[in-house]
Amino acid sequence: MITPVTATPIAAPQRVPLVELRNIHVAFGGVRAVAGVTIDLYAGEVVGVVGGNGAGKTTLMRTLSGARPPDSGQILVNGQPVTIGNPRDAKALGVETIYQTLALADNLDAPANVFLGRELQATTTLDDAAMESATRKVIGRLNPNFKNFKTPVLRLSGGQRQAVAIARAIQFNARALIMDEPTAALGPAETAQVHSLIRQLKSEGIGIFLVSHDIHDVFDLSERISVMYHGRLVGTVNKNDVTTDEVLGMIILGKPPTKLTRQELAELHG
Repeated sequence: MITPVTATPIAAPQRVPLVELRNIHVAFGGVRAVAGVTIDLYAGEVVGVVGGNGAGKTTLMRTLSGARPPDSGQILVNGQPVTIGNPRDAKALGVETIYQTLALADNLDAPANVFLGRELQATTTLDDAAMESATRKVIGRLNPNFKNFKTPVLRLSGGQRQAVAIARAIQFNARALIMDEPTAALGPAETAQVHSLIRQLKSEGIGIFLVSHDIHDVFDLSERISVMYHGRLVGTVNKNDVTTDEVLGMIILGKPPTKLTRQELAELHG
């Protein structure tokens, strides 16, 4: 009798986070702004980072952007420990930040903003043609309908300005973006434009930490949601496993969904 040979199953390769923040601590004087927070981000994923004012979400993201190195903890990029002491370090690792203000030079056009501080040279002068060509390609990926390449960005719509800011980040090979309140003060049409930009970035494998007070934006765009409360992480939840009320309960009461009572959830609308 021949004993059949059974194949040994091959374990699927484990996915490695694009970015991981491990046990991050940040204090200002005697105030603990971030207390032992661990979150991660995978390629092609949006993670919403939410919490009330003073929850610590902005400070946490500043550690990744290089604006405020952590007092302790570890940052990993593609599974490797890294040191991010300033924004240049972050950019060199493919981590870019798009601030709520967008930090655009209003009097300059899209190509000049995309290459601001990293201008291309043609012998002794700026290579305007090369910068415009590159800008047309990168913005074309994000928004094929964008036509205002010669217009000062001051005269662009909010959605178009976001496209310029995002193009500036990904032109220089960003793999992870921190987006701070990207739809704040935008109307419905412009918000829809920005949502489309974010979905395009996801399709290209770029990971996004989305910092937002708009719970509807977070649910529309995120796969996972990390909630902070008074400097600590309440939890990270899969969007499809929770309701907006449960996430609001995490934000307002600082409790994970399993510890929220029906009465507490009802009182959120009281």
